[in-house]
Amino acid sequence: MAVVLLAGAGAGGGALATRQGGDAATGNDTRAGGALVLPAPEAIAALGLPWPQEGQSAVAAAKVGVLGVKGPQQPVPIASVTKVMTAYVVLRDHPLKDGEDGPTITVDAQAAAEAGSVDESTAPVTAGQRLTQRKLLEVMLLPSANNVARLLARWDAGSEEAFVSRMNAQAARLGMTGTTYTGASGLEATTVSTAADQLKLAREAMKDPALRATVALRDTTLPGRAAPLRNTNGLLDLPGVVGLKTGSTTSAGGNLMWALEVADGKSGSERRLVYGVVLGQRAGTTPADGLRAALERSSRLVDALRQKLPGVLPALDGGRQEWA
Repeated sequence: MAVVLLAGAGAGGGALATRQGGDAATGNDTRAGGALVLPAPEAIAALGLPWPQEGQSAVAAAKVGVLGVKGPQQPVPIASVTKVMTAYVVLRDHPLKDGEDGPTITVDAQAAAEAGSVDESTAPVTAGQRLTQRKLLEVMLLPSANNVARLLARWDAGSEEAFVSRMNAQAARLGMTGTTYTGASGLEATTVSTAADQLKLAREAMKDPALRATVALRDTTLPGRAAPLRNTNGLLDLPGVVGLKTGSTTSAGGNLMWALEVADGKSGSERRLVYGVVLGQRAGTTPADGLRAALERSSRLVDALRQKLPGVLPALDGGRQEWA
């Protein structure tokens, strides 16, 4: 499968598609879903990115735009990567300035009862416990607490169902045409998306200072609990990685949305943000196996981009101002 870009990319980050078969270097036009497909620019092809050979993936860079997609961009379960949209909606409704913790939220009986579940990832919150909005965002995003995701949804919109409507409205606004949210946590296999769609969300999510600061944390704490709650995103151990979110279930496999800062090609002192999404790694195995595969395969992309992208950024910039 050739990695290709779509002509006529729009301000929302551009449409994305993959082309089955053919030679991306021939320059022959073809059609994918009715859209004109062109070969990737030579500088992008020269990166030789080590794309995962299963599932689907997509990568983009700020100011340049989409660097490529791989795999069939068909909607698939995304597991807890869903929580990026959950956080995005909460912060659009209740923005946090730098240094602000936001309002205090009381943990309800439902979130406390769900904390004891052995069938999903949760955080040990208790009924009546009072935690700030920022703290609950940390607990949702770092250890990937499903019960806290649903708690935030109820707090924000009155019910999870109403909140899901807000999630889908934001997906539509961002042009995420292959995405359907059916819950705030991602536990439901009916929440589906594509790597290309989630790439659009990654870009928007990293514009929010509170969300960006949260996904860069290695761990957080809960009052009354000595042990820290650690971030499931082991990719943060790699140089330059500044986020974002993991997700894994048996049906979804391993999934990872990530953000990377690389040296800007024009100045060693400036940094360029790169976004990536890898979905559907080792689906049908265990969540742990899937997540391990997503982390390993994403780390290869990250290493290649960190080493090679700065050298081709001047050629890629060339007046293109997508994803500024």
